[in-house]
Amino acid sequence: MIASGSPVAAMTGFARALRAAGVAADATRLATSVAALDHLDPLDIEHVYWATRLALCAEPDDLPRFEALFDAWFRDRPAAPPIPSLPDPATVSAQLRSLPRAQDDNSGEQPLRTAANDTDVLRRHDISALTDAERDEINRMIAMLAPKVGARRTRRYRPGGRERIDVPRTVRAMLRDGGEPALLAYERRRTKPRRLVLLLDVSGSMSPYADGLLRFAHAAVRVAPATTEVFTMGTRLTRITRPLRLRDAELALRAAGSAVPDWSGGTRLGESLRAFLDRWGQRGTARRAVVVLASDGWERGDAELLGEQMARLARLAHRIVWVNPHRGRSGFVPATGGMVAALPHVDELVAGHSFDALRNVVEVIAHA
Repeated sequence: MIASGSPVAAMTGFARALRAAGVAADATRLATSVAALDHLDPLDIEHVYWATRLALCAEPDDLPRFEALFDAWFRDRPAAPPIPSLPDPATVSAQLRSLPRAQDDNSGEQPLRTAANDTDVLRRHDISALTDAERDEINRMIAMLAPKVGARRTRRYRPGGRERIDVPRTVRAMLRDGGEPALLAYERRRTKPRRLVLLLDVSGSMSPYADGLLRFAHAAVRVAPATTEVFTMGTRLTRITRPLRLRDAELALRAAGSAVPDWSGGTRLGESLRAFLDRWGQRGTARRAVVVLASDGWERGDAELLGEQMARLARLAHRIVWVNPHRGRSGFVPATGGMVAALPHVDELVAGHSFDALRNVVEVIAHA
């Protein structure tokens, strides 16, 4: 039951708790649940239950987490739920103390300039050749990326704009005025967030880059949990969207690694892509989506099968971006069997070996 006069605050806190547990309770679903409570009784626990369950649960797998959190928040809890806490102040203070401090005199400018130069060089380093300290710094930088695609126009219209005349609204306005000429009413196309699908090769040849690509995927899921899907490809296809919804990057990657049974194994891109299209893509996941496929193209299976499945994917997707870590090296030639079969159906072939390369991937998918 929600305390009278505070449904928005209670629902906001509840949605934050769901997101922290891996449920895609984004701002749109939160607004829907609050709007539903406007037509129901917020003091009735059954009304609150069904309004939140239907609005905040994105798929059947969300129900166990939802049930547990709902009981804790609305059935056996104090009247005012706690808002998820901010980072520990002691931890923040320790991180601030570890940063380089400028001296009072002009000599303090040199350490700052040197640190900036080191960071600038590190951004261009190949991820596979980093030390542990450098890798930790790059991981923090990847976590700050915001991979997100734009919106797409639907076939439905909404009032506003100057795109075309809304004849029914214009006629109704004239009838209300006794048939006198009225101002023209206009309408415009509705927009809907475009889906982002990440297909990550986790075979043995991609193991030096797999951690960085998974962190990139975690950043994408964090930005748009309801419209981002992540799969790994090796000897089989594995969906890891749910574990990557955990807010903490280390916990999310640990959970994703536990869910992938073929880590650093063989490469069967064609079979994995066929499994994705048969089970997910053809049913709507890939339709009009931006698909990012990260792989070096070393196909152990049938390269012809990969070409056929890429052709299927191209007919469904809005745009296909292939991220090859070797693309950033001088003298790169896409000569592997998988790359040769896939290239005719790829819209963009980009590098993915460094932080700057991953930041370029963010820009590419944002303008796709």
